[in-house]
Amino acid sequence: QVLLAESGGGLVQAGASLKLSCGASGPAFGNYAIGWFRQAPGKERDFVVAISWSGGITHYADSVKGRFTISRDNAKKTVYLQMNSLKPEDTGVYYCAASVGYGSTPYRQDEYLYWGQGTQVSVSS
Repeated sequence: QVLLAESGGGLVQAGASLKLSCGASGPAFGNYAIGWFRQAPGKERDFVVAISWSGGITHYADSVKGRFTISRDNAKKTVYLQMNSLKPEDTGVYYCAASVGYGSTPYRQDEYLYWGQGTQVSVSS
């Protein structure tokens, strides 16, 4: 089992940057692919980005390509999400999740076994 905890959220103005962290506890963190999802107020939770267990393969939603960067440090059991040029539409609760392997469908939430509690990101215009 993997326990996940997000941190780094906050309130920023449009154009600013934030760096989220997803810390994990439990064995074999390096065996899991990690995804980030977000849920805007009144909307469904959507895929943002995912990274393979090794960090060598990443997948980004079109809405964040070129602005967000995912990385991981398996020794620290942490995945990072660097978010630049934030927009008001990036507002939401950001969740990280762990998957034993999402294959070609990293955007599918049912591919993920473990979820964090989320961290709020608010971007004002």
